[in-house]
Amino acid sequence: MPNIKIPVSVLNLAPIREGQGTKEAIESMIDLAKATEDMGYSRYWIAEHHNTKTLVSSATSILIKHTLEHTEKIRVGSGGIMLPNHSPLVVAEQFGTMAAIYPDRLDLGLGRAPGTDMNTANALRRSQNDSVYTFPDDVKQLLTYFGPEENQDYVKAYPGVNTHVPIYILGSSTDSAYLAAKLGLPYVFASHFAPRFMEEAISIYRSKFQPSPYLDKPYMMVCVNLIAAESDEEANREATTMQQFFLNVVRGTSNPLRQPVDSMEGIWSPSEKEMAKSMTSVSLQGSKETIREQLTSFQEKYAVDEIMAVSYMYDEGKQKRAYEILKEVVEGK
Repeated sequence: MPNIKIPVSVLNLAPIREGQGTKEAIESMIDLAKATEDMGYSRYWIAEHHNTKTLVSSATSILIKHTLEHTEKIRVGSGGIMLPNHSPLVVAEQFGTMAAIYPDRLDLGLGRAPGTDMNTANALRRSQNDSVYTFPDDVKQLLTYFGPEENQDYVKAYPGVNTHVPIYILGSSTDSAYLAAKLGLPYVFASHFAPRFMEEAISIYRSKFQPSPYLDKPYMMVCVNLIAAESDEEANREATTMQQFFLNVVRGTSNPLRQPVDSMEGIWSPSEKEMAKSMTSVSLQGSKETIREQLTSFQEKYAVDEIMAVSYMYDEGKQKRAYEILKEVVEGK
């Protein structure tokens, strides 16, 4: 039997629900963090997005600090910090400072995409050179900044030195799988919106992995969508919120997180439906028994070390219940 008794974690893009403002969206983010901490989730990661008026996750490190402040034991981190937008030294100083205040509770997930459109990326970037290509060197620099003082160059991150903040490589293509394997770092694949290369990326990471001071064997995490409810029918209806969210992505529109509808027919075209469904093909959706079957089948094939779940559900009570259901499944309840 595949192991489905694995750690489960949460990703939150901090969306604004219809009828909410920015402050309420941040309060919802904290509320979910407290609830999933009480359920025993391993970690709670917050994404970085810019120039997206329906998401409040642009100043990611501030939201991480705010979440750490309002929780007690759950690990909090970035899913991820988009490194081309930031100087590695500034990231090291920010995370080093948080690590000093909240020791052994911080994760740093790093991505090489901008988390926005190219015009906004140009406005964010620290130089007009394409810093996407310096990503491997920037990751190595961060590892050094968090490491022992004797390994540092003249420029050091204070606080940061000797904090050993764990670094995770995030990816939605195969490039990041090679990098994570070469550096001997844990790897997180973004199957929740870009599942196409998941299988290939997992295989590359595991086959090319080189043990390092950070990790002696591969540690593979996969992020999936989660819509769990008391019945398959209820979950299917709740999933229309997620489908409307991804329709935004397909159309380039910016509607807030909307209430579920009885049917998506008439809301999306056949081609839009196809595109949105392909982006959400790696999802745990249904009743507890259905989720159990889906997770068992997924683990039979991929045997990942940890599942990270993002749940686009309008009703906050139902969203918490979805995370409860997933936790009950991995605990064999």
